[in-house]
Amino acid sequence: MKRTIFILGSVVLCFGLVVAGGDQNMEKEKAAIQKVIEKAYVKGIHINRDPEAIRSGFHPEFNMLVLREDKITKVPIENWIAKIEESKKKNPEPSDVETTHNFSLVDITGDAAVAKIEIFRDSKHVFTDYMSLYKFDDGWKIVNKIFHHHK
Repeated sequence: MKRTIFILGSVVLCFGLVVAGGDQNMEKEKAAIQKVIEKAYVKGIHINRDPEAIRSGFHPEFNMLVLREDKITKVPIENWIAKIEESKKKNPEPSDVETTHNFSLVDITGDAAVAKIEIFRDSKHVFTDYMSLYKFDDGWKIVNKIFHHHK
């Protein structure tokens, strides 16, 4: 009987170590997702308007889905970048508006993830974004976005 308890205790201990290791890996993946979104989206689009940074985190097949008047329009990443570049040509000076963000959610299942990001400009809540990501050989990439614009 004592032998059985010892074996069972060892199995429970090993299982606990596997779960703890899984939690650590999950936290690494969440941090990697947050880093991609911060670099490509928050800084790349909202703060620095930097096409290279944007392309580093968005998949080339990315689409933003925009809802207006009960109709959905797809905006591919290259179209979005073109609008950002056009805006930057008209006004090359960096914005003096303080842009901050908050991750409300990062949820991962295997190679798929979703993130909910809140964007603030001068402390005013401007956007709530829902992003879908896939993990590729070279890391996490943003593949889709829907959003709510707070007015």
